[in-house]
Amino acid sequence: MRCPYCAQVDDKVVDSRLAEEGGAIRRRRECLSCGRRFTTYERLGDLPLVVVKRSGVKEPFDVRKVSGGVERAVPSSAVDDGTVARLVEEIEEEARALGPEVTSEQIGLAVLDRLRAVDPMSYLRFASVYKGFEDVADFERELGALQKTTEPKRGRGR
Repeated sequence: MRCPYCAQVDDKVVDSRLAEEGGAIRRRRECLSCGRRFTTYERLGDLPLVVVKRSGVKEPFDVRKVSGGVERAVPSSAVDDGTVARLVEEIEEEARALGPEVTSEQIGLAVLDRLRAVDPMSYLRFASVYKGFEDVADFERELGALQKTTEPKRGRGR
């Protein structure tokens, strides 16, 4: 580790302890050249996540793409920004749990599952692009499937 004061690389560790609830190790170091002490933190680096697209092309996972797709599907009046952020975070966590490579289909299905639970109209908007709807029949078929999986609304006073 390079000393922040004299830029030499010779140092010794004086003290080590867990930090950030076990997410890092805090180390107090003493520079062997100038004698000054400084603190460093060791953290586990993020494992790269690769998305395998339908064409077979692999690219790094980009949470901004997922977020952009969800934001385009969700009108601001139906779902608040906090819910959208949590939804995107859950999708990223699920993708990382699947391993170092995940398919674009797995990500798309995770988005659809969460949108179905949050807002049916947003689900239909996303599904129309994701599934490549070409005509009204595609919407009708998807709407029929959606209605079978959602609980019917209750009438007043019943």
